[in-house]
Amino acid sequence: MSEWQNWAGTATAAPADIVRAHSVEQIVDAVRDGRPIKALGSGHSFTSIGAPEDGALALDLREWAGIESVADGLVTVRSGTTLNALNHALDGHGLAMTNMGDIDKQTIAGAVSTGTHGTGARSGGIATQIRALELVTADGRSQRCSATENPELFDAARVGLGALGVITRVTLACEPGYLLRAEEIPLPLNEVLAQFDERSDQHDHVEFYWLVHTGQALLKTNDRLPAGTVPQPLSPIRHWLEYDLLENTGLGLVCRIGKAMPSRIPALNRFLAKMVSPRGYSDVSHRVFVTDRRVKFTESEYAVPREALHQVLTELRLTSEQLSHPVSFPVEVRTAAADDIWLSTAHGRDSAYIAIHQYKGLPYEEWFAAFEKIVGEVGGRPHWGKMHSLDATTLCERYPRFDDFRGIRNTLDPDRRFTNGYLRRVLGD
Repeated sequence: MSEWQNWAGTATAAPADIVRAHSVEQIVDAVRDGRPIKALGSGHSFTSIGAPEDGALALDLREWAGIESVADGLVTVRSGTTLNALNHALDGHGLAMTNMGDIDKQTIAGAVSTGTHGTGARSGGIATQIRALELVTADGRSQRCSATENPELFDAARVGLGALGVITRVTLACEPGYLLRAEEIPLPLNEVLAQFDERSDQHDHVEFYWLVHTGQALLKTNDRLPAGTVPQPLSPIRHWLEYDLLENTGLGLVCRIGKAMPSRIPALNRFLAKMVSPRGYSDVSHRVFVTDRRVKFTESEYAVPREALHQVLTELRLTSEQLSHPVSFPVEVRTAAADDIWLSTAHGRDSAYIAIHQYKGLPYEEWFAAFEKIVGEVGGRPHWGKMHSLDATTLCERYPRFDDFRGIRNTLDPDRRFTNGYLRRVLGD
């Protein structure tokens, strides 16, 4: 097969062969082939977590997609289904996911395996919505797990990094479809930070974007509306102006100018800050959660204890002005409630997520290294699908159940059929 590459161009691989599976039986046959194997997701991770080893077997699950069953709010979906396709299918059943991030290109298996999340002080990541999982393990068996059936495997596999087997089905707890009211307001960063805890407790979902090298931020709040409320989405013209022209075409143009003239990036960021205007609208939940992102970038994200957010942001602001190369992309801040999933970044603690970015092709190493040092001082945990340099020695100190996860892995995949270079680093093969 030709070279595999992820969305951001930060990971490549050259698998020896590819199998396109459209049934569990074909997935089992591929695993029983005996070669190292990796299921391909949509390639939206910035790390090489989803990259097959060179010379390994790649398993394409795009044809293993769609909803299999719906009963009492429990939805069983095939693992190759993208979040975009899942949300549109749920619309047809009058259902919705409880929470979402702002990207829906990932497959459901890839999203849960990497710990994908949205925002909300009372909300968990997508993995917290799982009620059962099925996966094919290295011995070719199809195993099911839930809170009552193989519960330790369930605790591990809900954020399993692709290290335990090939996920075939995911059963999610969904709820009746609902509308969200979105308010997006440009504000001084100091004001956003001063009121962030209060707003996080008042609203269902809160996040903000800080334009680096400026004192400005864009605050976004989403709140559920009562059943029967008539949606008031942005008009097609306003949607095109705000999201297509400004947030994609305009941002891409400004980033390209900054790439050609790096010294102008701070001024360009200040220009962008002046272009952002308030907006409010309401729509079906996933249309509010999700934003189309066409400008490519590199990203690192860490979860820190929520009470450490202000300390981290203060240090990050100071550091950003000392870089040898300015930063053209904003910093995103979100929250999540504590959970009990072994390798969830929110395991055992209410968390704030801080994501830093750089436009594709611009130097990011100094910025990312400085960020990693700052969040490391407060026990930050990296998003498994985003750039970081940590290895098993450090990660073992930051996850209380890390060795329990490795024990499950040793039992299920002693010969490391599902490994790759990234997993060798973070799990310590």
